[in-house]
Amino acid sequence: MFKMDAPDKQNQYNALRKKFPVFSYKGFHIKKRNNHTELGFHFEVGDQYVFRPRWLFDPGIFEDLWLGSEENETLLFNLGMVEMISYWKAFCSPRIKVEPFVMTPGQESWWIKLYRFGLGEFFFTNGIAGPGQEMLSFEYPVNCPPMPGEASLDHTYPGKKVLVPVGGGKDSAVSLELLKAAGWDVIPFVVNPRAASRDVLAAAGFRSGEWISLTRHIDPLLLELNNRGFLNGHTPFSAMLAFAAHFLACQTGIRHIALSNESSASEPTIPGTKINHQYSKSLEFEQDFREYLLKYDGRNINYFSLLRPLNELQIASLFSHFTHHHHAFNSCNVGSKDDVWCTSCPKCLFTYVILSPFLPPELLINIFGKDLFADILLEQTLDDLCGLSESKPFECVGTIEEVNLALANVIQARIKKGEALPPLLAYYMNSPMYEKYKDKPMDEHLRVFDTNHCLDEAFEAIVRNTVHA
Repeated sequence: MFKMDAPDKQNQYNALRKKFPVFSYKGFHIKKRNNHTELGFHFEVGDQYVFRPRWLFDPGIFEDLWLGSEENETLLFNLGMVEMISYWKAFCSPRIKVEPFVMTPGQESWWIKLYRFGLGEFFFTNGIAGPGQEMLSFEYPVNCPPMPGEASLDHTYPGKKVLVPVGGGKDSAVSLELLKAAGWDVIPFVVNPRAASRDVLAAAGFRSGEWISLTRHIDPLLLELNNRGFLNGHTPFSAMLAFAAHFLACQTGIRHIALSNESSASEPTIPGTKINHQYSKSLEFEQDFREYLLKYDGRNINYFSLLRPLNELQIASLFSHFTHHHHAFNSCNVGSKDDVWCTSCPKCLFTYVILSPFLPPELLINIFGKDLFADILLEQTLDDLCGLSESKPFECVGTIEEVNLALANVIQARIKKGEALPPLLAYYMNSPMYEKYKDKPMDEHLRVFDTNHCLDEAFEAIVRNTVHA
C-alpha cells in the first residue's frame, strides 16, 4: 500500500491505549440560554481530563427546538456519541464506558464501524496501522438503563419542507436552487456559519432569520492536548452533520434532509483501500445512516443526498448557470477564516479545474484572484489530482477521471481557438494522462445518471431533469 510522508505514531498510539484504557461518556444536557438552545456533553478520561463541549443552536424561524420527551433523550445520546469521536481520538482508548444508556449489539457494531472508517484518514496520516474490530469495545456501569424505545411512527410532516445543510461551496448552492425551483419550502442549516455560507444563502434569496445555525464550541482542553502532541487529525465531520440535521428535523417537523454529496465522494483517497477523506459523505455511510434511523428511530426521517446521481462535472455545469452564486461561494478550507481562495491548496485547484470547461478564463481569474493554470508551483498538486501520484489529496475533491476529462477538454478548446496554453496546462499536456483522456468525450459524463442513490421518486425527478439528453 502507498506510504505517504507521515509521522509514525504507532508506538504513541499503543502507549496511549495502555495508559488510558477507558474513555467515559458521562452524559449530556439541554437547556435554554437567551434565544439559543444549548446542548452540552460530558466526557472524561480517568481522573485527569474532563471535556465539556457545547453546541448552540439558533433556531431562526423556529421558536423552540426541544419537545422535552423521552424520544429526545435518544437523539441527544446519539449527538454525544458522534461528538465524542473528536475527543476519543486524542487517546484512542480501547474501551468506552457509556453511562447514559446501554446500546444493543447492533448499535455497538454500527458505531465501531463509523469510528474505524470515519477515522481512516486519521490513522493513515499518523502512520498507525488501520485497526479492526478490536479497536474498541463498549462497557456500561451497573444498573445502566437501556436505550429508550423507538419513537412512534405517527409523526406528521405538513407541507413540502426540506432541511438543506449549507457549507458555502458550489454543491449546496446547486441543491438550494434546484429545490427552490421545484417548489419546495427550503430550510437551510449551517454549522459554524462563515462568510461564504452567509453569502450563498443571501445569493439564494434567504434573509437573516430564515435559516438555522449551529455553533459548535470545542472544549479548550482538547486544543491544549493537540498542542502538547496528543494524537490529532481528521474526523468525519459529515457524520456529525448527519446526526445534527436529524435532531433538527425531528424537532421542527421536517421529514426530508437533503445533503449535497455527489457520486464522486465514494472514491477512496488511497486506491485499493477504504481510506477516504469523504467517508461520511460516501454512499456507504449514507446507506448505513439511513439503516440506523430505520432500526433505532421511528420518526421516518428521510436522509439522502440530492446530488448523489450526479458527478462533479455535472454539478459544475449546473453551477455555471447560477451566475448570482459565482462571487458568493468559497470552498477553500485554508482561506475560509478570511473568506478568500488561498489559490495554493488542492481544493482551490480542483474547483478551478472542474469549473474551467464551463466558465470563461477571465471569470475564473476574477473569482479566484489569479489564473491558477499559470502557477507552475501547483505541478505536484495537479499530479495528485489527476492520478500521476499514488494517492489523491486528503480533500473533498472529485474523481481522477473527472479531473482528467476537465483538463483535456479545456486544452482542446484552447488549442481550437488558437490560444497559447498557460504553464500548468502545457505541463499536463505532456503527461501520459493527457494522451489517455484527450480523445474521451466529456459529454458522456454530462449525460450520466447514477442509479446508486437513496432518492425517492419526487426528488429523483428533480435531478433527472437536469441531466443532458
